[in-house]
Amino acid sequence: MIPHPETWLRVTPQGLHCLPADLWIDPPRPVPRAVITHGHADHARPGHAAVLATPETLAIMRARMGEAAAGGSQQALPPGERLDLGGVTLWLAPAGHVLGSAQVVLEWRGARAVVSGDYKRQPDPTCRGFEPVPCDVFVTEATFALPVFRHPPPAHEVAKLLRSLALFPERTHVIGAYALGKAQRLIALLRAAGWQAPVYLHGALLPLCRLYQEFGIELGELRPATIADKAALRGAIVLAPPSAIADRWARRLEDPVVCMASGWMRVRQRAKQGGVELPLVISDHADWDDLNRTIDEVGAPEVWVTHGRDDALVHALAQRGIRGRALHLVGLGEDDEAVHAA
Repeated sequence: MIPHPETWLRVTPQGLHCLPADLWIDPPRPVPRAVITHGHADHARPGHAAVLATPETLAIMRARMGEAAAGGSQQALPPGERLDLGGVTLWLAPAGHVLGSAQVVLEWRGARAVVSGDYKRQPDPTCRGFEPVPCDVFVTEATFALPVFRHPPPAHEVAKLLRSLALFPERTHVIGAYALGKAQRLIALLRAAGWQAPVYLHGALLPLCRLYQEFGIELGELRPATIADKAALRGAIVLAPPSAIADRWARRLEDPVVCMASGWMRVRQRAKQGGVELPLVISDHADWDDLNRTIDEVGAPEVWVTHGRDDALVHALAQRGIRGRALHLVGLGEDDEAVHAA
C-alpha cells in the first residue's frame, strides 16, 4: 500500500518533520538537518547542524546571519536536482517568492507531498517563477487567504507611483520596501517601466541589492541615500525598510511623499495608521485567486495550510470537496519581517 503522507510527514515543536529522511522543513528551532525554502527570517533561522537549500538561499543566509549561522554543513541543491535521503526522493521547485525561493518536493513509496514555503504567481523579474508540481498532499501558505485580497498587476501600481512623481517633481518619494525580495523587485519593475534615474537606498537595503546583482539580477544605478543632500533627492525615489519611513530618518527628507509597497496596502486602515500617503499594493505572496488556482493546478485531494488565514482557506476547500487541514506550525508568519515582507 502507498503510505499516506500524514504517516511520514509530522508536525513537531521543531516544525514539519519528514520521518524517513529525518529532516525538518523551515524549522523554528535548531535541528540536525534542515531544508530551508527561502531566506526570510521566519523560515531561515541559525543554529542547524546541516542546511540544505538552493545556492541563492544559502548565499542570502550567509549574508544575513554570517557563515556559521547558515549551518555547520551547507549543501546547495539547484532546482530540479534530485537527492535520495533514507529512501525519500527530495527535490526543489521554484516558488516565485524571492531570489532562490523553492518548494520542497518529497516522494516516498509512491506518495508525493509538496511543501510550498511562501510563494506568488505574479511574474517577477528578480526570481524564477512558481512551477506547479502535481502531488497527493500540497502544503500551502495562506497569508492573503481572504476573498478581499486580490492583488492588482504590479505594473499598475508602478504606474501610479510614476504619475505621482510627475505630479510632484519637487518632492522625494520614499517607499517602504522590505530588504529581501520586495526592494529588488520594485527596482526591477521601475526599470521595466522606464525609470532610468538612480534609485537611492537606505543603508540596510544595499547589501542584499548587491547580492542580487552578483547573481545577475540587473537593478541599474543604485546610490546610498545617506550621503545625498536634500537637494539631490528632490524628485528622486528613495527605498527604505518599512520601519525607517516612520522615524527621523525619513523626516529629514524634504517634504517626502511616504509610500509603502505591500499586499497589506489593500487595507486602507493599515495605510492610514502607518501615515502612508501613497499605498502600493505590491505583494510577494499569492492572493486569494492565485491560492485557489494553484490548488487546482497541483490537483492534490488534500491540502495542509501552514500559516495565515487558514480558517478561510480550509472552509473554501471543503466546499470544493478537498480535504483541508490547518497545521498551526510554530514561528511561520509570526514576526515583523513576515508582516513587512508581504
